[in-house]
Amino acid sequence: MILKTPNYILSLIIFAQFCGTSLWFSGNAIINDLIIDFNIENDIIGEITIAVQLGFVIGTLTFALLSIVDTYSPSKVFFLSALLASVCNIGLIIPESTISTILLCRFCTGFFLAGIYPVGMKIAADYYEKGLGLSLGYLVGALVLGTAFPHFIRNFIHELPWKLVLIYTSILASFGGLILYTMVPDGINRKKGALLNISQTLSILKNYKLRQSAIGYFGHMWELYAFWALVPVMLSTYNFTHLDEVINVPLNSFYIIGLGAVACIMGGYLSEKIGTKKVALYSLFLSMLCCLASPFVITYASSTVLVIFLLFWGMVVVADSPLFSTLVAQSIEPEKKGTAITIVTSLGFTVTIVSLQFMSMLVDLTNLKMVLPFLALGPVISLMLLSRRRKT
Repeated sequence: MILKTPNYILSLIIFAQFCGTSLWFSGNAIINDLIIDFNIENDIIGEITIAVQLGFVIGTLTFALLSIVDTYSPSKVFFLSALLASVCNIGLIIPESTISTILLCRFCTGFFLAGIYPVGMKIAADYYEKGLGLSLGYLVGALVLGTAFPHFIRNFIHELPWKLVLIYTSILASFGGLILYTMVPDGINRKKGALLNISQTLSILKNYKLRQSAIGYFGHMWELYAFWALVPVMLSTYNFTHLDEVINVPLNSFYIIGLGAVACIMGGYLSEKIGTKKVALYSLFLSMLCCLASPFVITYASSTVLVIFLLFWGMVVVADSPLFSTLVAQSIEPEKKGTAITIVTSLGFTVTIVSLQFMSMLVDLTNLKMVLPFLALGPVISLMLLSRRRKT
């Protein structure tokens, strides 16, 4: 008998994913308050962002090497990770926190997010072997909305005390984990993996199709998080150099980043029509063109044209994310699927740390317009490597 996945399952996974990943960016929404209340230097902003990314990388490597997601119930792993990440997130409200305790709390939050974001994709993959690209499109779309949310908060909710932001997001994440644990059992296509075997785990990287998918994902990740970080900077730079036109930076940043959620879903639908790999590569190519064109647009375009351009860029820069994850999941045996997704995600976020640091260094050395084309490095290298035929 063929078991059919209930229609509500995907909605619950998406909701839980959004709740859990809201912790990722809660620190961004209150960072100015932390600087004021704890008398922290402004240059700590980059370190706080990197702390979460680094924690996530270490967490995903730990989860992957121990094969946690393939060995134990993914729903239980998700729930426990959501609880622990919530505790770390709320740790920022401890009185008289120092820079060290703040960075430690953000690092630990990132570590346990490793049991939320990739595990959510693993759960979806266990339910939706067919139409996986669309399913992951919805999941990554939830993450994108979480990314944009701090900008929404900054524009509309100026008076909300920063400690309440942390408390509410921690409650939300815990609730999402509880919903998934109680209402989403292990997927019908799940196959339990073996206990810890590091050599077998690392052997996953010998899979040619997985490596090809990972190459595309890494190029995409080089650009994505640096672009998200630079969106408000690009808008502010335009305001500074075009005094006759004023762009609402927080609100338009929310629109530019948030519209990527729609692009993830659209990419999922297109992948079912013309193929997952084709849509992913088209998206990567278009975002590369945006990187190269951006200095000219910022210099010569009107504010309306600039915002439209950035809205388009915000869509194509992330539309390929769930598609490369889909290709990774489809390239590996079911019992290794969770570990494969986690390894590739971990390495991808390692790339974001290098990219963010590299772009930050360049911005300090020269002006933004000279820096933006370097975002194209990832897509260019990935497209070049993916265009090479396999030697037989």
